[in-house]
Amino acid sequence: MGGWIMGLSCPGDMVVVVPTTAESERERKGSRALAVDYQRKMSFLLILLLSVQFRASFGLHSTDQAYVTLLYGDEFLLGARVLGKSIRDTGSTKDMVVLVSDGVSGYAKKLLQADGWKVEEISLLTNPNQVRPKRFWGVYTKLKIFNMTNYRKVVYLDADTIVVKNIEDLFRCRKFCANLKHSERLNSGVMVVEPSETVFNDMMSKVNTLHSYTGGDQGFLNSYYPDFPNAHVFEPNLSPEMLKSRPVPDMERLSTLYNADVGLYMLANKWMVNETELRVIHYTLGPLKPWDWWTSWLLKPVDVWQDVRIRLEETLPGTGGGGNPNDDVLVKVLFLLPLCALLFCYYRSFLQIREHFGSLCRSSLCDQIRLLYFKIRSCGALAYTSVSSSSATNSNHHFSNGAQLKVPGYLGGISIFVCFMVALLSLGLSFAIVPRQVMPWTGLLLVYEWTFTLFFLLFGGFLHLIYQWGRTVAFQAGSFSSHRDSGKGHQRQASACDFVTWYYGIGMAFLAVAVPSLPFLFGITALFLRLKRTRTKKRYYVHLSRLGLMVAGGIVLASFMTYASEHLAIRSFLRGLEDRDSTRPGSACFLC
Repeated sequence: MGGWIMGLSCPGDMVVVVPTTAESERERKGSRALAVDYQRKMSFLLILLLSVQFRASFGLHSTDQAYVTLLYGDEFLLGARVLGKSIRDTGSTKDMVVLVSDGVSGYAKKLLQADGWKVEEISLLTNPNQVRPKRFWGVYTKLKIFNMTNYRKVVYLDADTIVVKNIEDLFRCRKFCANLKHSERLNSGVMVVEPSETVFNDMMSKVNTLHSYTGGDQGFLNSYYPDFPNAHVFEPNLSPEMLKSRPVPDMERLSTLYNADVGLYMLANKWMVNETELRVIHYTLGPLKPWDWWTSWLLKPVDVWQDVRIRLEETLPGTGGGGNPNDDVLVKVLFLLPLCALLFCYYRSFLQIREHFGSLCRSSLCDQIRLLYFKIRSCGALAYTSVSSSSATNSNHHFSNGAQLKVPGYLGGISIFVCFMVALLSLGLSFAIVPRQVMPWTGLLLVYEWTFTLFFLLFGGFLHLIYQWGRTVAFQAGSFSSHRDSGKGHQRQASACDFVTWYYGIGMAFLAVAVPSLPFLFGITALFLRLKRTRTKKRYYVHLSRLGLMVAGGIVLASFMTYASEHLAIRSFLRGLEDRDSTRPGSACFLC
């Protein structure tokens, strides 16, 4: 037979069939082809498994359901980070998508991707309303979530919300779900949407015709869904059989548990629902966003947001705990700058005092203690006669006739006005230079540090002008005797910074710290005053509020500032009168 060699022997022998060389070669090639094909299949499978593992490790795996938020700029970046962290803390593995406009920086996009968000760049939709708040210029872009047809269902959450309990049951909602607020209007901060190109195109055809009571997307949606207040409440625990037996509703209302308004909490100092069942907290108050450091000192629910913030991982250098590398550098500079200025002033004052009192520095310790004792006594007597006009008249008639009558009557009123204007200016500048998104304690300490520094610099400069004014008046009048000048001049050199001035300065600083601290010392959490009626008796009890207590403390502070500013100005003027021909050494105290 062709290609085969056959050997036959006796009947009991075996038949051996030996393939030729060509046939063996074909079998070897076939085996190699099968081996190569197997290797290719295994390599493809391995690559596929590695790709899935890689995408899963970085949160890039795709599902047909997703959480969505929207960013117009970097201002809400920290809010989006905390929102994503709160979603992942509930155990959800669904996609998290953030729609970003061209106002979001490249660094913010990179940080969001590192946190596990899918970043999708979108173009802004023009707001057709001419009469609208300035901040609503791009809010119609939120309507683009209705066109996210690559997902079967999306849960939209504003960047100023936080998830406190698992909300996966929201994906059981049918076509459209939202929360109905106390004004009988839907709120677009939390929505469940079944994306549809048809619905989106229909919306786009009506944006110029449907009225928006807010001038933004929320007002438009209320007009687009006019029957929403009559919609049935979303019931996530219904069985599949029950759902199939019902017609698919066009819209459903979400419980307040899924969109708890912190504004309502602020009014009543409690949630209107069971706090343990809360799912989503919405920080709706415009100037009181949770990432602004001062909000934590006003609203108790912000503590929940801050607890999630401090657990943020350092996905990029310097971003752990919600940090910002640029803000960290600025905070260090702001903290050290006033301290360095204070040390410089004290060093300069020390050099000038040592120049004037070199002999004092070389004296014994007992001599220094004795001199300090007499200095305190002389300061106390001088302070008393300088402040009290009646005592000054009785103790030294020559001093009163020569100096006290020269104090302008309007000096006290001017000093009070300047004091309050300087205080407001210092506080405003402090809030302006301190970064908004630092930790609450950091922001509070920096504001106090800079407010005190600016106040003492500015008001101290005003008092120095009053002092120079007094010297000018005394020089022109020439009413002091040379003996009086020399004695007082020496005394002024020895007591450039007296204890009465320190009393006023420390008193104002103490009250400024104590006033905002009163609600925390008394354990008061309510921001506004509220009345509570007993069940047994028709009596109303007034519950103190943070705001009311701080206002009361502010009145005390204002009264003390009024008294202190008037007396400090008069003292500065009298010093100028007394120091007509003398020179005073520099002092580290700005009020002296």
